[in-house]
This record gives sequence, C-alpha cells and structure tokens, in this order.
Amino acid sequence: MNENLFTPFMTPVMLGIPITTLIIMLPSILFPTPNRLINNRMISIQQWLTKLTSKQLMNVHSPKGQTWSLMLISLFLFIASTNLLGMLPHSFTPTTQLSMNVGMAIPLWAGAVAAGFRNKTKMSLAHLLPQGTPTFLIPMLVIIETISLFIQPVALAVRLTANITAGHLLMHLIGETTLALMSTSLFTALITFTILALLTILEFAVALIQAYVFTLLVSLYLHDNT
Repeated sequence: MNENLFTPFMTPVMLGIPITTLIIMLPSILFPTPNRLINNRMISIQQWLTKLTSKQLMNVHSPKGQTWSLMLISLFLFIASTNLLGMLPHSFTPTTQLSMNVGMAIPLWAGAVAAGFRNKTKMSLAHLLPQGTPTFLIPMLVIIETISLFIQPVALAVRLTANITAGHLLMHLIGETTLALMSTSLFTALITFTILALLTILEFAVALIQAYVFTLLVSLYLHDNT
C-alpha cells in the first residue's frame, strides 16, 4: 500500500481547498427534522435516544444548568456522528484533529467557569483553596488548583483525540497485517481478520462512548458552577 500510516488523519483537500467544513456538516443530514404527524422508526429511535441521553445528563442539574440541555445534546450528537463518520472506508474523522477538539472544549469550559463566577462567586473562588489548608501551603495550593483548572479543557480535547486516533491506528495496522498475511498464511490471516472485525465493533462502541464522556465531563463542569 502506498498510503502512509497517518494518511487517514490528514486534512482532506479538493482542488487545493480544505473541505473539512463540508465533512463536519455532513452528519447533520442523519438527523432530519420531523415534518409528519406520525414519525417513522428512524426518527422515533433518534428521539428516544436523545431524550434518554438528555435525562441522564441533566438529571443532577439545577434549573439554571438545565438551560444548557440543548447545547449539551447537540454537542453529544455532533461528536457521536463525526466519530461514526470516521468508521466509513476512505473517510475523514474530524475529531482526530486536536485543534478542533480544543476549539470545542475551551468555549464550553470557559462558559461553565464564567457562569460559576457569575452565579456562585464565593464558591468558585473557594474551589481554589481546600478547606483546612495550612497557612504556609496556601500560595502553592492556589497555584496548583489554578493550573488544574486551566488544564481541564486541554484534558478534554486530548482524551477525545487520543482515544479516537489510537483506535483508528490499531485498525489500520491490523488491516495491513491481514493483507500481508493472506499471501503467506491464510489461517493466520483469518485470525487477524477476526480480530479486526471484533475491533471494528468495539470502535463503534468507543465512538459513542467517547462522545458521551466528553459531553458528561462538560456537564459535570457545568454542575460544579451552577
């Protein structure tokens, strides 16, 4: 194969113009707006899953936090659909780009923190200094807690990028190994192909789980600040 190991993670270009934006907009077609009195099975399943996820995410939130429900559900559907988009052959996974994930994580984290300082100023400042801290440790702990606060969006983005990228790299390596073994040992190639099939099923689950984890962590940050 002439492809590089990291070719699937390169930004696709058509006529010298990046088409990442078009690819990101593509999954929105999978969520059509219902315009009938009685929905079909596809839309009914989508609405049921959306309500179930919304109930799981927003159950612990205050009324102010529940105003973020539309944004969090949209975030979950967007990440899940783009992760699943990358499972198609010869496709591109936008969530393997750290820049995109950082661009999603920082505004959401900043919005949650800003809401905390606006609604619960004293409690938000109290998080920077644990109760009962010895006096001589106060400056050091304030610095440590501040750094840990600013690391949260980076950790969100890196977690999503690493998990999606690792799974795709592993599938790529096992797929190349299966093709190479077909000419030497058919039985071994069959074993590796079985592993590849099981890994593909696992990656479909990981795509949904990582979308849920990303959204859940944003929801927890919001819960701490509302």
